Amino acid sequence: MSHLEADCLFCKIIRGEIPSYTVFENDDVKAFLDISQVNPGHVLLVPKNHLVNFFSYSPEDAQRYLQYIPTLAKAILKSNARFTGMNVMTNNGQVAGQVVMHSHIHLIPRFPDDGLTIPTRNNAAKYDQAAYEQIANDIKQSLEVS
Repeated sequence: MSHLEADCLFCKIIRGEIPSYTVFENDDVKAFLDISQVNPGHVLLVPKNHLVNFFSYSPEDAQRYLQYIPTLAKAILKSNARFTGMNVMTNNGQVAGQVVMHSHIHLIPRFPDDGLTIPTRNNAAKYDQAAYEQIANDIKQSLEVS
């Protein structure tokens, strides 16, 4: 059995202690409807092993759990003729909006005039070539690729 936390909401769902509307499940992951249903068909993909967020993933974890995103995305899109796109999102850390501290990926189907807006901003005017190069170099120096 995977490592699960006693008081984690998603671990309780995985154990069957809290009911869910499951759309897919295997030994690696459980995918179920998000209770908020930002749009109808909004699904959460959750690894069965308790990992807090992407910062907890090893390369093997990523291979094991993220491989199901395309299959689920295609199934959700196919489930309703109105769906013509999808946001695939994850929040990593409280400052990024993560509420449940168990890794999960939101698959939110989109359709024309659904009224949903994802906040964005364009700060390109604040950066020159030197600033971009500095940021890129800082990230490159921090990489730990095996």
